[in-house]
Amino acid sequence: MKHVRFLVHGEVFDGTLEPDGRVKARSGKSFGVDEITWLPPVVASKAVGLALNYADHAEELQMKSPEDPALFFKPPSSFVGHGAAVVYPAGVEYMHYEVELVVVVGRRCRRVKAEHADDYIRGYTIGNDVTVRDFVKNFYRPPVRAKGYDTFGPLGPFVATLDEVSSPANLGLRAYVNGELRQEGNTSRLLRPVPELMEYISMIMTLEPGDLIWTGTPKGISHVFPGDTMRLEIDGLGALENPVVAEHVQGKSALTSKSSKPALS
Repeated sequence: MKHVRFLVHGEVFDGTLEPDGRVKARSGKSFGVDEITWLPPVVASKAVGLALNYADHAEELQMKSPEDPALFFKPPSSFVGHGAAVVYPAGVEYMHYEVELVVVVGRRCRRVKAEHADDYIRGYTIGNDVTVRDFVKNFYRPPVRAKGYDTFGPLGPFVATLDEVSSPANLGLRAYVNGELRQEGNTSRLLRPVPELMEYISMIMTLEPGDLIWTGTPKGISHVFPGDTMRLEIDGLGALENPVVAEHVQGKSALTSKSSKPALS
């Protein structure tokens, strides 16, 4: 199934995305996607991210892949749904998208063995680990300032349960900006695949239902500007699309793009 959360006239609904493209609330009421506001498909107590979990991404940043998983927390206050605006902070120089497979925990767990990981996974969704590269420096590790702004964690549009995902170890990932393909990879190239991550992270902390593991991004990051639209796709998980808007602060404004921005097809 494809689980969704959405808003209609100020009321929050949980439901499913139906084969006909409509969303169905648990009450049985059905809505067209033009009638709803998408919300992050889960409510998470925490989200654990992986830095440099693709070798080609480490190479493009001229960094070595870490010997141990490089973990960071992404705050739940950063999460927004499909279609929501991502705010470009005033005064920053380089903000970029990161397409990521996100694991959704289904059961409370601790010290999970890799071979039993699927028993504790509810499903998968798409995450955009929006990052301000200005702040990814040794002094700012872990990168809370770079990745923790409000709106810097688009999620969705739905959570696909395990029966919907044929092989999480072989999913194509793509990121488009204004219809232009900017980033492409495959989860088969994860340095540490999902079962290994479940084992490692649950060795450290208890994972609760709805918690998220952001598995990392492949090579292909590039600058986005206010006025751009980011569209992220993962095989079997649909497409997550979010526009970029400028933050307006007294005496400051976010950078603006001087390039033309063709509409998404």
